[in-house]
Amino acid sequence: MARDAAPISPSPFLSGLKSGISRDRHHPAWWRVVHDAGAICTCRRGSSIRRTASGGVKMMDILTAVRWSPYLAGAGIGLMAILSFFLADRPLGCSTAFAKTSGMIERVVRGEQVDTHPYYRKIGPYIDGSWMVVLGIVIGAFVSASLSGTFDLTWVPSRWEEAFGSDPLLRWAAALIGGMLLGFGARWAGGCTSGHGISGTLQLSVNSLIAAICFFIGGIAVAMVLFGFPGV
Repeated sequence: MARDAAPISPSPFLSGLKSGISRDRHHPAWWRVVHDAGAICTCRRGSSIRRTASGGVKMMDILTAVRWSPYLAGAGIGLMAILSFFLADRPLGCSTAFAKTSGMIERVVRGEQVDTHPYYRKIGPYIDGSWMVVLGIVIGAFVSASLSGTFDLTWVPSRWEEAFGSDPLLRWAAALIGGMLLGFGARWAGGCTSGHGISGTLQLSVNSLIAAICFFIGGIAVAMVLFGFPGV
């Protein structure tokens, strides 16, 4: 532990919202809220939270946490969704990028005939903001895992290995089938967890609210079928 740091109890996030008054006279109240969210984030790294002698949480402690605060991550996703509307004039979504990639690959084989397909007349097979979001997710996950020191190439996750063994072919086949079903369902529903769950629900779309509820129900049901009920 650094000499200027000492373990303390996590500062409650909601208390910052309730007080609405910054304890730090040099920063406004909103900074205190984000500050406390970072403190909760740092507790995920282990049993201790470290602050500097002045009471501040080091930015690197937030960036290198194994698990970020759900409050901080949720606020970041919400901000990104709002910026997508203002700057790109479109909702935030990911699943369309896979359809675009399929079209770009198909164009290599069929050439410009791909553009005459009814689907690709509506969803052009080219790189745009939604495609870059998927690339950003991969890069961001790699950077976060590297900073937290948890990056590791694993063919079979430990949770899967406990339930189904260490055969990588079985794991890959299950992942491939699951990905295909997820992609089919996302295109069928007109959006995925980001399109409906984030962009749709923040617009109070009834269709998106129903879709998001079904996503949770389906995900929980499949997890229970694969890994059993908790505690059983």
